[in-house]
Amino acid sequence: MPDLKFDPKTEIPDLSGKVVLVTGGTAGVGSGTVLELAAHNPAHILFTGRNAKAAESIIARAPQGVKLTFISCDTADNAAVASAAEAILSTTPERLDVLVCCAGIMAKPAGVTKDGYEVHFATNQLGHSLLVRKLMPLLEKTAALPGADARVVMVTSVAWKGTPSGGIQFDKLHSEQDLPVLGPWMRYGQSKLANLLYARELAERYPNVLSFAIHPGVVKTSLVTDLTWSQKLLVYLPNIGQMLTPEQGTYNLLWAITAKKERIQKGGFYMPVGKLSDEKTKASEDPALRKKLWEWTEAEIAKYL
Repeated sequence: MPDLKFDPKTEIPDLSGKVVLVTGGTAGVGSGTVLELAAHNPAHILFTGRNAKAAESIIARAPQGVKLTFISCDTADNAAVASAAEAILSTTPERLDVLVCCAGIMAKPAGVTKDGYEVHFATNQLGHSLLVRKLMPLLEKTAALPGADARVVMVTSVAWKGTPSGGIQFDKLHSEQDLPVLGPWMRYGQSKLANLLYARELAERYPNVLSFAIHPGVVKTSLVTDLTWSQKLLVYLPNIGQMLTPEQGTYNLLWAITAKKERIQKGGFYMPVGKLSDEKTKASEDPALRKKLWEWTEAEIAKYL
């Protein structure tokens, strides 16, 4: 079991004045994160997802008097992401302290989105890239406020160590990318590598906003429980004694949102809880791949910016 010396009740400070946005906040670690943050007196929590009924339940479970706003958003749909970003900007035009990019899918069958992208890459990375870029002016505006601490938290996974040849196969992202061996996991790992690289590029391009990546741990949420039996074996066997409960799976997110900025390295990758990782692969340390991801992404989302 990972060393989880983190108690949300005492570790999370008073969040007075803070505005936090969590994508994928209607299920899994995202919903748990929203509810725990709500217990610490934030000014406003916004959360996105595809399930409005689940959102209503979360709002009903939050402490009375806390301002929670649900905004429908499917990160696999660029037009929907752009629309959600406009709704967010109109809802909180003055400040946004933290953007947590948590929504995602894992090990799904080969497929493409309505926009024609490989489904994992679109859902886990491209949609979040568009959201970040749309909201970055507000994050930078917040960073300039007295005593402010604006940050972007990219929720990735140790799965970024398992990718197709080259790390990211840009020429196949407009297809199902039906890889012959461990295809669902390779496509997932590719998208998680992109999360890590994008966080590092954000940290370099927008130095006033603290951008970094985290792994929540291997958590027993629907991402795992909805897998096929053979896929579950690939998750459970290497992680015997390491699996986290959904509550424990929120700890690294909560740490990333609320820890003092002096404790966090820009562009870093953090394991549970708050541990800076030195794990690396050739692809994760390739500056040319990171730049190519940025340039490819900018071209793909340009019409929405």
